[in-house]
Amino acid sequence: MIITAIIVVFVSFLGFGFYKASSLQSIQIVSTVLIKGNKQQVFDMVRYLKNFPKWSPFLAVDPAQKYEIKGVDGTVGAQYHWDGNGGKDLGFQEIMKIDTFNFVGMQCDIQKPFVAKPTFEYYFSEKPDGIEVKQDFKVQSPLVDSFFMWLFGAKAEMAKMNQNGLDLLKKAVETNI
Repeated sequence: MIITAIIVVFVSFLGFGFYKASSLQSIQIVSTVLIKGNKQQVFDMVRYLKNFPKWSPFLAVDPAQKYEIKGVDGTVGAQYHWDGNGGKDLGFQEIMKIDTFNFVGMQCDIQKPFVAKPTFEYYFSEKPDGIEVKQDFKVQSPLVDSFFMWLFGAKAEMAKMNQNGLDLLKKAVETNI
């Protein structure tokens, strides 16, 4: 009787988990920040990958991370490669599209600790108090990966990390690092 109850609870947990995980197969997180600076400064801080270490939330939590820029920085095809956490984090992001002063689109190729290809799109617009940067993050995941993302609250962690990156971008521009 106890074993049957445990099996029912376990199967119910898995059923509920996979139901919740199905909504995480396609994640979109939109974050914004208002930066006091001119459009050129803000745009260039995002466009030029050499500036990414100044506002990378990943480098902030792993200062020993190694990184390298490949290609012509600030142009479509330029890549920012990283190797962090003692080889446990590995991948690169590539500039896919640029609309000067308006948009920068990037795609990541994450190889470790999991495999994923999220996109980051940055939109820049002038506001009375500064430049608004909107980051539109998207990632697709298979159901099993989504189950573990649900189990460990990964979407909330992603949102927190993305907002931290925008806050660091703001600080980098406003303190003119």
